[in-house]
Amino acid sequence: QVQLVESGGGLVQAGGSLRLSCVVSERTFNSYTMGWFRQAPEKEREFVAAVSWSGRRTLYADSVKGRFTISRDNAKNTGYLQMSLLKPEDTAVYYCSAVWTTDLTIPSDSYEYDYWGQGTQVTVSS
Repeated sequence: QVQLVESGGGLVQAGGSLRLSCVVSERTFNSYTMGWFRQAPEKEREFVAAVSWSGRRTLYADSVKGRFTISRDNAKNTGYLQMSLLKPEDTAVYYCSAVWTTDLTIPSDSYEYDYWGQGTQVTVSS
């Protein structure tokens, strides 16, 4: 099955930046939409951002618009989430996910994604 591994999480002060990476062990990664979700302790998993397989379509949660940028490098089978102007409320475990879909569709619900990474912790201090 498709395996995803996140990295790049860590500690950062409010207002700082952090870039998450997600390596996909699938040679057909360019056929998958990639999404990022996050989950804070005792909270439900929420959508953060997603990018179509071509990279030409993106979708962001309102809470991160203007601060986060999602991208991908299909040649490296890697997706990225560039996070800037971080806030303490961004503290959570961040998960990358993937689903095979058309380039015209960008799912934003967790149940729509088939494959998930193990998550990487992002902590933003106040």
